[in-house]
Amino acid sequence: MPYNHHSHSGQFCKHASGTLEDVVLEAIKQGFEVYGLTEHVPRYRVEDLYPEEAGLSPDALIQQFTNFLNEAHRLKSAYASQITLLVGLETEFITETDLEKLSALLSEHSSRVEYIVGSIHHVNAIPIDFDHASFERALHSFTDAVAEINTQGGCHMDKFLAAYFDAQYRLLERFRPEIIGHLDLCRLYNPELRFSEFPNAWEILKRNIKFAINYGALFEVNAAALRKGWLTPYPGEDVIAVILELGGRLALSDDSHGPYRVGEHYPETRNYLQQLGVKELWYLSHSSDGNAFERGLAPARVAGDWWEHDFWKCCAPSVQA
Repeated sequence: MPYNHHSHSGQFCKHASGTLEDVVLEAIKQGFEVYGLTEHVPRYRVEDLYPEEAGLSPDALIQQFTNFLNEAHRLKSAYASQITLLVGLETEFITETDLEKLSALLSEHSSRVEYIVGSIHHVNAIPIDFDHASFERALHSFTDAVAEINTQGGCHMDKFLAAYFDAQYRLLERFRPEIIGHLDLCRLYNPELRFSEFPNAWEILKRNIKFAINYGALFEVNAAALRKGWLTPYPGEDVIAVILELGGRLALSDDSHGPYRVGEHYPETRNYLQQLGVKELWYLSHSSDGNAFERGLAPARVAGDWWEHDFWKCCAPSVQA
């Protein structure tokens, strides 16, 4: 399916590879019709920088994001006859500062940020997808010694999941992201975990899904989970079942981190969705009406039998991480 809503490049993300133009050229080569460019927003505390960002400063990340917007819009214009590029961003919510700074960033660049991928990567200000040790540190920041003895650790997992989904809700409520990014990233290192076994977190997740549906968001089916050892994309089957049951709409993302990841695992993603009986896919399209936040994109339904599209034959072969 020739649509993607979530990507990164080594030019503007230190754990990715290649230039932004490399990514665009690969998307054109593979036959994408619409491709979203969505680098991470800056992080504003030195302690939130990742090891590969050694030597950078929060001010450098702010300038890097401005440079990204400049380059993304240059590419959007330069390749307009070959591909529709969407220029957006992927969120961070580590502390309250991130929400305040995101609000200011969106005001400053209101004419250049067309949409938001709403993602959570931290719980209790600890990254949950950087490595397994960091995830465990975030998880055990909720540990109550007595409760852990009595429940074999279930208590702090429920609290961890609830905190992740509560942070997600704060983001949704304030910014209404058009794309909900990797909704169940909180179980990255526990792909077999079922949220229904944690009733409090499960109810909070369902609240989030209902809220996002009500304001018109699209839920990304993110193929990157497959390169991280999952048997399915994000979100897992239990979450997709709730989204579909409540009338939610799905969109495709490869979450590529460089040109060699463009379109990766899309064939498996197609099979996953087809097995689940998904009948419709959606993508973001330019709209003169915009939306409640005056950003310029709105959902459009993919026409025809999406699973039979020739595009699936052109996707990049799966590459093992």
